[in-house]
Amino acid sequence: MTSPREQIERYLRRLADWRGDELTFMEVCGTHTVSAARSGLHSLLPRSIRLISGPGCPVCVTPVSYVDHALALSKLPEVTIVTFGDLVRVPGSSANGPEKAPPSLAWAKARGADVKVVYSPLDALELARELKDRQVVFLSVGFETTTPVIAAALQQAIDSGIENFSLLTANKTIIQPLLALGTSSEIKIHGFLCPGHVSVVIGSNAYRSLAEIHGIPCAIAGFEPLEMVRAIVALTEQVSQNHPRVDNCYRAAVRPEGNSKALEVMFKLFEPCDSVWRGIGEISDSGLKLRAEYRKYDAAQRFKVELPPVLEPLGCRCGDVLRGVISPSRCGLFGKSCTPDSPKGACMVSSEGSCAAYYQFRQEDGK
Repeated sequence: MTSPREQIERYLRRLADWRGDELTFMEVCGTHTVSAARSGLHSLLPRSIRLISGPGCPVCVTPVSYVDHALALSKLPEVTIVTFGDLVRVPGSSANGPEKAPPSLAWAKARGADVKVVYSPLDALELARELKDRQVVFLSVGFETTTPVIAAALQQAIDSGIENFSLLTANKTIIQPLLALGTSSEIKIHGFLCPGHVSVVIGSNAYRSLAEIHGIPCAIAGFEPLEMVRAIVALTEQVSQNHPRVDNCYRAAVRPEGNSKALEVMFKLFEPCDSVWRGIGEISDSGLKLRAEYRKYDAAQRFKVELPPVLEPLGCRCGDVLRGVISPSRCGLFGKSCTPDSPKGACMVSSEGSCAAYYQFRQEDGK
């Protein structure tokens, strides 16, 4: 039996045989971003094949306006903000904090706001049970991977009659931004390394329109370097054969139809809506909002707050990184004024952010 290293070397030899034009493939999963940077995958690929990062980190694509909204809610004396850890350090609009230090939820917490970090939406629901005299607002951020769990937590709140629990939603779906990027004239993307975790929920069939209607090669990959290289080979073969399709290279976890139970609970409470993506802008039907009958649990409806003008962090090029226009180290702030200890943009905050991964593993541009 050949070892993973031997298999990787065999796949790399196949890629080295590519004699066509330079190919650019985009991975759109934060875990893929970290795996590629950790393993040095970029440097192993031949110069004719380039792997770039895309909008696969849910915290990274959450716009500054959402952080501003969460900060405004945190100022209400009766509100407890509950969130996943990465979002706590994402800067809001720079005009609202001291010079050179845009506010974040961590900044607000240090100044007296009631902000708590949890690992699961169910933990947030448990806090609402305990803090009966508080309004618990959970920051509902994520793709199809986490949204079903958030929906399940809200359903429990409804079933249990818990009225002091609400969501500030910024949930997103992955297909629409892939279509926007895949058909953009800004950068030519020859194929997508599709996200493994999201694909477990939505299934491989969800990408068929990208390949069959729009001619964009797709390959679903696992998270080990071997699985990623196998998917890159599949994309190269699709280009070579001029046959765009969806290659499921993660069959151990991904089925054509996805996880029907997760999709059912998600769409019972949520429905598609237009959504703003950091660096990309508004994309039709790329977000998820609470359905009308559950809108009383929408924190944006429950609490009316004044929101400041949105100001992106000065000099931050997270948006360009998320679109694949530049690599992180091409940003003038990267590794200088913007580091994991002092992030200026969301891509340096999140553990799945491209900038954080490049910084941690000292990924070079290469190509």
